[in-house]
Amino acid sequence: MAEKKTVIALAGNPNCGKTTLFNSLTGATAYVGNWPGVTVEKRQGTYKNRKNRLTAEVVDLPGIYSLSPYTPEEVVSRDFILNEKPDVVVNILDATNLERNLYMTTQIMEMDVPMVVALNMTDILEKDGVSIDADDLSKKLGCPVVSISALRQSNLDALMMAALKEAGHPRKGKSILSDGTYGKAIDEAKALYEEAGIEHPLFHAIKALENDEKELEANPELVRRCQEILARGSYGDFEADSADQRYQYITGNYVLSRKGKAEEGKEKLSVSDKVDRVLTNRIAAIPIFLVALFLIFHLTFSEDLLYLGKMGVPFSTCFEGNPYFEGLFWTDGGINSLGVILANLLNGITGWIWGSIEKGLAAINTPEWTIGLLGSAINDGFFAVLGFLPQILVLFFFFSLLEDSGYMARVAFVFDRIFRRAGLSGRAFIPMLMGYGCGVPAMVNTRTLNTEKERTATIRVIAFFCCGAKVAAVAAVAAVLASHWGWNSELVGLSMYLVGLLLAVAMVILMHWTTQREKTPPFIMELPAYHAPQPRALAIHIWDKAKGFVKKAATIIILAAIFIWVFSNFTPSWNYIPAMVDEFGQPLPAYEGSILKNICEMISPIFYPLGFGNNLGGQGWALTMASALGLVAKEAVAEALASIAGGTAGIEALVVGSGISLGGLVAFLVFNLTTVPCFAAIATAKAELPKGQLWKTILFWLGTSYVVALFVRLSFDFVWTLAITIPLIVALFVAAYLWYRHACKKEEALAAKEGGEA
Repeated sequence: MAEKKTVIALAGNPNCGKTTLFNSLTGATAYVGNWPGVTVEKRQGTYKNRKNRLTAEVVDLPGIYSLSPYTPEEVVSRDFILNEKPDVVVNILDATNLERNLYMTTQIMEMDVPMVVALNMTDILEKDGVSIDADDLSKKLGCPVVSISALRQSNLDALMMAALKEAGHPRKGKSILSDGTYGKAIDEAKALYEEAGIEHPLFHAIKALENDEKELEANPELVRRCQEILARGSYGDFEADSADQRYQYITGNYVLSRKGKAEEGKEKLSVSDKVDRVLTNRIAAIPIFLVALFLIFHLTFSEDLLYLGKMGVPFSTCFEGNPYFEGLFWTDGGINSLGVILANLLNGITGWIWGSIEKGLAAINTPEWTIGLLGSAINDGFFAVLGFLPQILVLFFFFSLLEDSGYMARVAFVFDRIFRRAGLSGRAFIPMLMGYGCGVPAMVNTRTLNTEKERTATIRVIAFFCCGAKVAAVAAVAAVLASHWGWNSELVGLSMYLVGLLLAVAMVILMHWTTQREKTPPFIMELPAYHAPQPRALAIHIWDKAKGFVKKAATIIILAAIFIWVFSNFTPSWNYIPAMVDEFGQPLPAYEGSILKNICEMISPIFYPLGFGNNLGGQGWALTMASALGLVAKEAVAEALASIAGGTAGIEALVVGSGISLGGLVAFLVFNLTTVPCFAAIATAKAELPKGQLWKTILFWLGTSYVVALFVRLSFDFVWTLAITIPLIVALFVAAYLWYRHACKKEEALAAKEGGEA
């Protein structure tokens, strides 16, 4: 019988270094899912110490500030410790914010669970001449305290040794409130729970005295009796008083273990504070953010790094006599960026692999239709989309750098000024930023928001952000715009990211003034100190993204490629279409008379106003097909174009040959980046949205993307229409605002009337 692994739960406040510690302890063994019945992320992995032959299962609980059931994260953390019975809880504290972090520590102490405290970021304190006496704090808390640095992976084995040792020693809960004014009430309430045979009686008793909603739901009779204890003793507001007493006790006892001062008699600004004076500056913050985004896209998509080619550097002369890497690292136009170099390298490798496979199949007289099917599934499908993987991962890498360094938290703080006027707090911008990676976890993260209307509005606009799956479409269309129309490819990428952001802000404002009107919720957020990202954590993050993309490319994309091949190589009567010629003996365009072309031509009038419908010639119907398949998976947009074009290299000829206008192509890109997200995101939205809101949200996505794409097409192809469309847009926002003001005044008058009657 297999020996049961020790289960270690990691608990701590947001930004305390808990995730960094988890990644350092578990490495590649970590996996992510959802808690049973709750769409809150669950991270679990295995810690292995080969030297001491020790292993343990590590569970990363959501980052929370307390164990009160105000958010799903707090409920998950509390229920896991109480009901799943981990062998030990490792409570991670940010040593630079000791008072605030210790608040939750005092709540965990009230549970009958072994606990070890990890003092993280003590190395940052030491730089400022401050230290924390871990032994002294350990005596006061009554549990082991270990100083660590999760970022530098310092003293982690000592922490785990202490945790594994503590796991074998049961601990009874104790409360710092027992010595205060509510001591007698707590003892009586605890006795009631002990009589009822309920585990963790002290914790439940204190929650009952707080009239905790979760406790009231589980033990209504015991909560009622505990409230009677407070009433008999003529106590005050237990919940408010207990919070105040916790902080007073922490300041008067535990914080005394901290020794030294950075500078006597003079306030000293930390490095993070000095950097924040620039990066969160009211005027400079947003321009700096836009410059950072541009640099990211320049390093990912540019074929003229630092614009050396445009400045006149003669690359054909510089590299004369050494043409071996021409096209990979450089062209006559300039040096390729990192993203382009990696994409060229991978495309070269996959092209060689398919060429070898194709020659081998032809050598053994494989039927033409078999080679065509495999070519569509492997080369035109899987390999074509895989070619965008390097640029996607380069983007993920740079965004991970910004997030792990602490800069993204500042971006949320900066945009709070804008979002507050739109009816959302800056907290809503955090899941929106996650939408740049993937819409699924972004929508899940909206559960941290305060109100139902705020969650609904945020979920709706997350679809407008350019997720990793959409990067392939951006790269494909940007290449056409750069080659045929002379546009700058990295500016195209940046523009698409900004279009999503600006559209999200505009739609949030409209919803706040109309359907989702409510008082703006407060926004309180801790800004973590800046620090260098951990290379190992970055590598794990990038590996997870690569794994997920390849998995999707190997399943959905190959299935889509096979679907395209079958329906484009058979007529409606299911006759195979080999090579067809017209009456003059000239070869007809591929897929002529196919099922797929018939279907796409049938629905293409829908997109006629957007410039990529039945107004196109050649194989323009492929744009309609790409938009339809994009509803399943956004990677399928580029895959569909590549499949029809016979590979990524043929996309430009396909698009330009259709006769599409500049406005039509930009509208095609904007529509596919802002319309209904993939099926996985739709399923997540269904779980997160209030009942009955999914279909309204889908109609919102379709309507918004269609109108915005129409505006884009008209603006590019018929500039004179701006004299009509811009006044209409202004009139719409003015009307919505006037209606909003009228509704607010009506509610204020009603409230005043009810107050007067009272």
